Amino acid sequence: MTHPVAISFAETSPEAIAAFPGRVALVVGAALSPLGRRIDRLTRGALARAMASEAWGKVKPGESLSIGFPAGLACEALDLVALDRKADQGAARKAGARVARGLGPLGALVVAEGHPRAADMAFGLALRAYRFDYHTEAKPAFGPVTLMVAKPEDVARAAAPHAALAEGIFFTRDLVNEPANILTTDDFAARLAAMQELGVDVEILEEAQLGALGMRALLGVGQGSASPSKVVVMRWNGGEGAPLALVGKGVVFDTGGISLKPGAGMEEMTMDMGGAAVVAGVLRTLALRKARANVVGLVGLVENMPDGLAQRPGDIVRSMKGDTIEIVNTDAEGRLVLADVLWYAQERFKPRAVIDLATLTGAIIVALGHERAGVFTNDEAFSDQVLAAAKAEGEGAWPMPLDPAYDALITSRLADIKNSGGRYAASVAAAAFLKRFVGDVPWCHIDIAGVTLPPGETTLSPKGPTGWGVLTLDRLIRDRFEA
Repeated sequence: MTHPVAISFAETSPEAIAAFPGRVALVVGAALSPLGRRIDRLTRGALARAMASEAWGKVKPGESLSIGFPAGLACEALDLVALDRKADQGAARKAGARVARGLGPLGALVVAEGHPRAADMAFGLALRAYRFDYHTEAKPAFGPVTLMVAKPEDVARAAAPHAALAEGIFFTRDLVNEPANILTTDDFAARLAAMQELGVDVEILEEAQLGALGMRALLGVGQGSASPSKVVVMRWNGGEGAPLALVGKGVVFDTGGISLKPGAGMEEMTMDMGGAAVVAGVLRTLALRKARANVVGLVGLVENMPDGLAQRPGDIVRSMKGDTIEIVNTDAEGRLVLADVLWYAQERFKPRAVIDLATLTGAIIVALGHERAGVFTNDEAFSDQVLAAAKAEGEGAWPMPLDPAYDALITSRLADIKNSGGRYAASVAAAAFLKRFVGDVPWCHIDIAGVTLPPGETTLSPKGPTGWGVLTLDRLIRDRFEA
């Protein structure tokens, strides 16, 4: 259950600043503005002394220095936020997130005057103030936040596109946060179907239809679960021509199947549908901002359970493409789901380009930690566009190799390929597996296992799901695919 913070914009009022009881955040550059000097007089020079201190000298752009219960003001704390007028988008979002970290029931007043990045500050604040929980006794809600600026209407207009992005990111985070007893494949599909109210065309393919299409790789993953496997197709038709196809892995819970995972940490496998959540969040954002692009999102929804009917190591299945696959490890299930959905996306929609996202391998965390997603491709020019979008939005991503030599890792004695190449280069072997199910279309595979649910908080998110990928893909679509 999400608890978003209310954010509004208002004209600067020294009287309101002096009387505000919560936190006051004053955005300052190299020197105090006329308003800053006025507040400094109210606090009997506390601001000037703070800015002359050694502590202030260590404050980086987007960070802050706090003065508790300053004299002359009613606030519980006055935060000096370092943000020059030439600061970039990332620093401004970081500054807003910094304010959000100190939010309480009384809310906050952010004094940004005529700062050109006030809208970005509001966006960073909103993303960091996200909360989701099932506590019986609700935690105190965050109080409202008001940004005091010179021209509130202009800033509100600049912030409007961010609202669609924030909702897409929150939708992604909500889905990843939900426990598997609530977010079953049926529930997931129903939440996606509800986006028809926003103008997204949604189609749900059930098991009988998937069987008729020949999706035996995907169906094999879910055959040990009581939750039916599904593929959900979401289409946003805002432009012309062939669409961009986004494909997401949606394993709502992953026990590993017969190749059972260790018990320690298995509770986090509710996040194994993170790729599908990102695809859903992007489609939601596109619909809310009425994007002038054609984008189709396809997600394979399954649950990987060890049942009497479950797929076994040693089984051989035939994919929709027609390739035979030897199952050597039932915990290498996400690539089986993606293989069929990738092939279906190309066969049906003839897309301009394809991107798949998946919490696919623990090996990518070994390689890149929780700082960056791994990007694999068959088209470096397209990959460069994806990486540029990620860099522009401050989401870490890194290019990974996909040389033909790695194909040997998935060579099978009995079938066309096997679904796991073992311990070494495991994330590359998984990408090599997927590449077999991609034709000549430009394609990127993004392994988001490390960035979906990091162990601690990040700059723009509290501890929990980050929603990584919504910003990157929305930027890519705006820059490369919109009319």
